[in-house]
Amino acid sequence: MNALLLILSAYLIGSIPTAYWIGKLFFGIDIREHGSKNMGASNSFRVLGAVWGIVVLMIDLAKGIGAVQLAQFIQPTAWLGNELSFWQLLLGLIAVTGHVFPVFAGFRGGKGVATLFGVVIAIQPWTALISVAAFLVVVILTKYISLGSVIAVLVFMGCVLFALKETNIYMRTFSIIAAVLVVFMHRSNFKRLFTGKETKFRWKNKKGNKES
Repeated sequence: MNALLLILSAYLIGSIPTAYWIGKLFFGIDIREHGSKNMGASNSFRVLGAVWGIVVLMIDLAKGIGAVQLAQFIQPTAWLGNELSFWQLLLGLIAVTGHVFPVFAGFRGGKGVATLFGVVIAIQPWTALISVAAFLVVVILTKYISLGSVIAVLVFMGCVLFALKETNIYMRTFSIIAAVLVVFMHRSNFKRLFTGKETKFRWKNKKGNKES
């Protein structure tokens, strides 16, 4: 299959605005106007409740996994056609870009963490497990989803670059890009953390409620 078509497909998969559509269809709200005002899984837990939060998380993870699987359809004659890992990671990052800038939701999306994690699950499941363990420990201890997300991606990068001593240049580059992207997307959270204004995670079960 043509590489440009696969890139477009990965972007459209990433652009599926799961939390936005669920909020509109079942709750009559724009989730980007509630809670942390983010179109992601964690805010879905806060605003839409645990059940819908899990649904959003699973679909957003699946977007990353699905984008990686598209690499199987790269034609052997395409540029870098034999570099499967390159295409897996590139299409995964394109899907994350789609999540952050979704064409189906006015290019105002989420921070891409769940979709990015889906990419990691598809390529390095054991490293993904270590990263999610780090995420859970941080969130349980601090109640800060943002801090947990950043620590998780830094742990992922550390595993790839140092613990596993990954030799694949594409994976090493991907781990660095992923870390930079997640840190950048959480820059406003860091400002609130440093000033003591970052909101701790609280469950919300009623539509439209803001995080407390």
